[in-house]
Amino acid sequence: MGSAVVLTDNHHHPINNGTMFLDLWKMKLRKICCIGAGYVGGPTCSVIAMKCPDVTVTVVDKSEQRIAQWNSDQLPIFEPGLDEVVKKCRNKNLFFSTDVNKAILESELIFICVNTPTKNYGLGKGRAADLKYIEGAARQIAEVAQSSKIVVEKSTVPVKAAESITNILKANVKTGVMYTILSNPEFLAEGTAINDLLYPDRVLIGGDPTPEGQEAIMALQWIYQHWVAPEKIITMNTWSSELSKLAANAFLAQRISSINAMSAICEATGADVSEVAHAVGTDTRIGPKFLKASVGFGGSCFQKDVLNLVYLCECLNLPEIAAYWQQVCMESSAIYICKHLMEEGASVCIYDPKVEPTQIMNDLMNPMITDEPEKVKDFVNIFSCPYKAADGAHAIVICTEWDEFVNLDYKQLYESMLKPAFVFDGRIILNHSALLDIGFQVETIGKRLTRWPASRSIAATMP
Repeated sequence: MGSAVVLTDNHHHPINNGTMFLDLWKMKLRKICCIGAGYVGGPTCSVIAMKCPDVTVTVVDKSEQRIAQWNSDQLPIFEPGLDEVVKKCRNKNLFFSTDVNKAILESELIFICVNTPTKNYGLGKGRAADLKYIEGAARQIAEVAQSSKIVVEKSTVPVKAAESITNILKANVKTGVMYTILSNPEFLAEGTAINDLLYPDRVLIGGDPTPEGQEAIMALQWIYQHWVAPEKIITMNTWSSELSKLAANAFLAQRISSINAMSAICEATGADVSEVAHAVGTDTRIGPKFLKASVGFGGSCFQKDVLNLVYLCECLNLPEIAAYWQQVCMESSAIYICKHLMEEGASVCIYDPKVEPTQIMNDLMNPMITDEPEKVKDFVNIFSCPYKAADGAHAIVICTEWDEFVNLDYKQLYESMLKPAFVFDGRIILNHSALLDIGFQVETIGKRLTRWPASRSIAATMP
């Protein structure tokens, strides 16, 4: 990042700039604003509020419905441990509000945690990240702010997105107002977000190698050092930080794609992909994580980030590299499975204990999923009970690893379904032998299922 910034006192003696900056920010950094009350902003700032009780954290969003949910007993997202964190801090030093301008005015540090979907229009459609929400947040900061701010991009963004934010802020600068832009990408996995925040593998902070950039980095370091060991906080230049997030997700997606490709060989040969993955994962050079075969990546970030990387490679005139990462992204998840079923004319009955019906419908009606969103309601019904969802169905498709799905009464489900009744276990979480004994036709990933007669034994095969 370049040499450290060295300041001198009035007698021209060097001052430890790290200690000085840290002391300055201990006195100054008391109010944080987060623009975007979604999956990243809500949990991240809730943990910050819990670990930094002397800092006031305000999470803002233009959606009145979403903010009302954050202020209620029914939070807009489900993550183990999130309820406890929010209830401990809410209305003490953690606030959720629709007054975006007020939060911008009062804060010293602003996280931008808005959505960055894949573009569904124009140049880069289907691959590039849509930055309209990030740029909109930057324009609102520039319009409202009356004092200097540290602006932190936390949404997943393409490399040099910070440059776009900087250009917007500098083009609208006011006298006495200075902006310093940092990159601080999130590394949250669905289902473990709170644990990921409390015990991160690392925290990345990217900034400019200028005195102001270093000061801002130290300010954000001071926040994280309330609970993260200093050696786990890694500083670098802004572009390295942005690319590191895309690279990490691309490498993880690559592992899942590799084990999924291996699962096809397992099915053809009679091997069990779970056993193969365990054997491979015991190699310390490889490790066991992200080697579970499934119907897809899960969540949206892996596919979105890999496609973002593909588009970056295309823009840099690296077609062979773009083609390589494009192959990694040939995956599907629950929403895409529903898309394919609808295209085949199937009636899709959905049960998800953790996702609101409105969110499911919004995802299915996304222009990236269907060209005829108005017809989705003709094919899709959402149920609050799994047994009602399966009544009269031909097949059950498991797309998510909720514990509840393991413990369902599959005999009751079987009795209400049309025969032959199928179970497609897309996450390899069910007891396949028990399902076969009930009478289900069972399909899973990475192993060939055979139903052995209950009386079969070695002795029974002897003449």
